[in-house]
Amino acid sequence: MAKSIKKARLAVTMPRLSRYGGAESFAWRLCEVLAARGHEVDFICARCETEPPEGVRPVVLGRFGAFRWVKILWFAYAADQACKKGNYDLVFGMGKTVNQDVLRIGGGPITKFWELSKRAWPAGFARSFKMFRRRCSPGNWVIHILDRMRLKRTPRIVAVSHLVREWLVEAHPHLNKDDIDVVYNRPDLTRFSPIGEQERIRLRATAKVDEHEIVIGTAATNFALKGIRHLVDMLALLPDNYVLGVAGGRNPDKYLRQARELGVEKRVRFLGRVDDMADFYRAVDIFVLATFYDACSNAALEALACGCKVLSSSLNGSAYFLPSKWVFPDPADVPAMAALVQRVAEEDKPEPFEWPADIVAGLEPYIAMIEEAVSK
Repeated sequence: MAKSIKKARLAVTMPRLSRYGGAESFAWRLCEVLAARGHEVDFICARCETEPPEGVRPVVLGRFGAFRWVKILWFAYAADQACKKGNYDLVFGMGKTVNQDVLRIGGGPITKFWELSKRAWPAGFARSFKMFRRRCSPGNWVIHILDRMRLKRTPRIVAVSHLVREWLVEAHPHLNKDDIDVVYNRPDLTRFSPIGEQERIRLRATAKVDEHEIVIGTAATNFALKGIRHLVDMLALLPDNYVLGVAGGRNPDKYLRQARELGVEKRVRFLGRVDDMADFYRAVDIFVLATFYDACSNAALEALACGCKVLSSSLNGSAYFLPSKWVFPDPADVPAMAALVQRVAEEDKPEPFEWPADIVAGLEPYIAMIEEAVSK
């Protein structure tokens, strides 16, 4: 006889109830599954930007204060009060909240982010001014203090990659590495999958890709952090049939000026927001993530699942899934990246990607840990 599930009152805390954004989409789906399993689920948020899943009740706290640091503190306080008032069996935290039973960490500590990401900006005034602004921001220091508090108070912590777990332990030595669970994001392998060669040829023809072009693809919302400047520099070191396609809805003017100065403007294509990312991955030859900081890039995993050759810096949690020969240590080392891209371009297509059986991933582990906790 199947074991019955104890129905529980659950809360998920996050500033936004939305389906746009990786963490937001995860939270929405988690609530959807929990409600479908019969649990009473409240989503405690500052604002509600989309319809909640069926059976999920938004608890909208609103926003308070004119400054970012006030808004962050207000949500931490108001969410804590709402959780106490709700008398929940379990609180699942995904925001900068102090008290929860399970905390999912989707990114590393802010001090680690400062340390690693500063090299994304050019050395000199640009970098120094960026770091000065970060360290003078009251909001950043509020985040740092809340991080320290929540990591000391939360009984169960889950990181989205082994790399995030390493960053947490480095920044907060009181943490025991073995006490932090690792549960990876898993792409939808039915949506992100390879296609046949003839279908791929038709797809590239529709996208007006010349048959002799080798297309380097990347995806970014933060162009500086994801190394777009260095990828444009790299293009100038590659033969003329190499082109760069960038998916992401940021203003590319600065990088187009850079491409003009290097004489590669016609080989750089900023595509804006791409609705069908699966076809984007299928049309490129090599996906390159020259990131200076990425907890666990979904794009790299999705591209891998679509049959791409995927190169990534080692500062990305999902580089864990790549062959070591496809992982490079320094996204600012442009000549080394260019040489690697040319070598990999000559390699055969990779075998179809299969999710490793021994890697914990997806929603199921969270459902299991939540139901196990409330059943005690």
